[in-house]
Amino acid sequence: QLLCLRPRRPKKKEARAAWFEKKYGSEDTANSDSSAAVLKSDDGLEYVQLTSDNGSKSEVYLFGGVVTSYQDADGTDFIAVRPDAKMDGSKPISGGLSHCWPQFGPGAIQQHGFARNVNWSIVDQSSDKVVLEMLPSDYSKDIWDKEFRCEFTVSIDDEQLSTKMLVDNTGEESWDFQAALHSYFTVSGIDQLEIAGSFEGKEFLNKMVGDEGEMQTEDRSVITIGEEYDRVYKGVNDPVLKDAGTGKSLAVINSEGWEDTVLWNPYGDEGMGYNNFVCVESVKFDPVSLAGGASWTGTMALKPSKTE
Repeated sequence: QLLCLRPRRPKKKEARAAWFEKKYGSEDTANSDSSAAVLKSDDGLEYVQLTSDNGSKSEVYLFGGVVTSYQDADGTDFIAVRPDAKMDGSKPISGGLSHCWPQFGPGAIQQHGFARNVNWSIVDQSSDKVVLEMLPSDYSKDIWDKEFRCEFTVSIDDEQLSTKMLVDNTGEESWDFQAALHSYFTVSGIDQLEIAGSFEGKEFLNKMVGDEGEMQTEDRSVITIGEEYDRVYKGVNDPVLKDAGTGKSLAVINSEGWEDTVLWNPYGDEGMGYNNFVCVESVKFDPVSLAGGASWTGTMALKPSKTE
């Protein structure tokens, strides 16, 4: 039986440790790198900082398990946090690589699920990698009473930032879920941005049309944004952001699990800072039915380069 994140009786703690070691390796590896540390923000939230040999770095908050920064060796930060974001834990962080799980958008439970609303735990950490875990809690069970384990791994090297989302059904009964990384990326100006990828000829749901949205066909191979956007491109998972203002590109490499892309920008909303970010989200839009004991993996990396 999967347990809540609260004090455990010794037998239950021993049983969980045995289960964890059998499937994932010893829990004694957690925080195995003595040089790694958990830091605290000015607003009181815990986070870790990852660094690579060439000076690239990233910050990952435990609240929501969200990556809030990825800087290359030149100091360019590719991940955005909105100016109206609450960074004190009073609400989900509006920015970063934000988790939408086990629901994407509106539906049977709260908007975008609960993974972005809870504190994740560190199960392994070094100077260039952190592995976070989310287990059921009283809070999550009140919303969605399923047996699960989610693991989110973030690692950095000189070339890229890599992420891996692992979803385990630790129970016997199957359940359905959706998943997304609601990724906010920094832009020097929305009019400086082009998004390349396999968009041309693909159908997309334009949520800005009517009450339920409208299916349309994309006739462009490169997307530019000059109005409010909320579009679901099913079957597109190879976006590349090209920022003329910085002269840099960012490839979103979805190599497993993430099949779709959502583009979102609240064009004209100064309070949200619309002109300096775009959401290019890695999404599994169609629900996944996960049998008891089964797993699902979503793998995404961010690879910056000079724009050609």
